Amino acid sequence: MVEIWLKRAYEKPALDDGLRVLVERLWPRGLSKEHAAIGLWIKDVAPSPELRKWFHHDPARWNEFQRRYRAELRKNEQAVEELRQRCGAGRVTFVYASRDEQHNGAIVLKAFLEHDLSGPKVGAPEM
Repeated sequence: MVEIWLKRAYEKPALDDGLRVLVERLWPRGLSKEHAAIGLWIKDVAPSPELRKWFHHDPARWNEFQRRYRAELRKNEQAVEELRQRCGAGRVTFVYASRDEQHNGAIVLKAFLEHDLSGPKVGAPEM
């Protein structure tokens, strides 16, 4: 079973991070590739540029952002499947650039994959 952790790109990589996957469409500003220690970068699983600009990390738009991003993920089966295949089993750390640790695409992607990988729960809302 895959265990997904989340970590800001600017935090120091750790040995127990497992596979570090950058889940941003753009490389984080001012971050060297050596410091980032990214093992995989699949740009197409990140929110579209239009959605990212619309959201602009506004917590008031968080619920709608989640809905729109999940819709993008459902339409982007190839990139999601590539991510799922490359992650395999064990620990994976989704690396994101946002300063907001409560409202970012990595949170939505993690929930989407965990729901998808474990299957829907009885009485659980559809992702």
